[in-house]
Amino acid sequence: MADRVVPGPVSNDDCIKEAVCIDTRKIMDSCRDKDCVEELRVYPTVNSAPLIQSAFSVRPRCAELLQCEVSVKEICLNRGYYTVDVTYFYKVTGEVFPSNQTVTGLAVFDKRVMLFGSEGSVKSFSSNATVNSADNSMPYAVVDAVDPIALHMTLSDTAVSDPGIEQRDIPEAILSHFDDELSFASAEKTLYVTLGQFSIIRLLRTTQLLIPAYDYCLPEKECVGASEDDPCTMFGRIRFPVEEFFPPDAVEECDEYKSLV
Repeated sequence: MADRVVPGPVSNDDCIKEAVCIDTRKIMDSCRDKDCVEELRVYPTVNSAPLIQSAFSVRPRCAELLQCEVSVKEICLNRGYYTVDVTYFYKVTGEVFPSNQTVTGLAVFDKRVMLFGSEGSVKSFSSNATVNSADNSMPYAVVDAVDPIALHMTLSDTAVSDPGIEQRDIPEAILSHFDDELSFASAEKTLYVTLGQFSIIRLLRTTQLLIPAYDYCLPEKECVGASEDDPCTMFGRIRFPVEEFFPPDAVEECDEYKSLV
C-alpha cells in the first residue's frame, strides 16, 4: 500500500499503470469577466416601495445572486461558435434615509458572450435517460459566479416605465426568495444599483478522452464518527485563543475577494 499513488501532485517517478478511455465533459472554450454593472434598476417589494418614495437617499447593504438562466444558440455565419446568453437574478438590500429602514428588491442583468464550441452531429441516447434530447449536437454552457459586490445605490426622481419586465417571465424559484410580492409599477422615485460581478463562463461538449491512470482511487482517511465525550472534555481540547485577547503586530493580507486591492 505504500507504493500507491494518492490524489494530488505527482512526480516523474510515479508509474502510469495504463491508458484509460473515459467519457467526460471537455471545456471547449471559456472566458472570465469582471463586470461593473451600472445603474441596474431594482424592483422593490410591495412593503419597500413606500419607503423608497419617502426617502431622500439610499445606501447599499448587500446583494445576493439568486440564480442564473443560461441558453446557448449557434452562430450561423461563424462555424463552431455559439452565443451564450446569461440572465442574472439578484436580491438587493439597501438602507433608506432618513427613516433608516431596510428595503429589498429584485435586479436583473442580461449578458451575452461568444465562445467556441466546435461542431458535432451525433445524437446520443442512454438507457437511464428519462427524456431524450432533441439535439445532442449542441454544446452546453456552465456559469460560475460569486455573489456580487453592491458598489452604489441611488434614487432617481424621474418615473421610468419598463415594459420589458412585464414581458419577462420571472421564475417562481426567484419570487420565493422575497417575503413579499414585487412591485413592477412605475413610481415617482426609481431605485438603481451598481454591482460588481465576477464570473467564469465555460462551453462544454461531451467527448471521449484517453488519459493516463495510476491506480484506483481508494480513500486513505478513515471515517470519524460522533464523539461520546462530555462537553467539558471536548472544551478542554480546544486551544486558548490568544490572538483574540491581544492585537496583532501586523495585519495579514486578506484573501477575501470583496476586499480592495
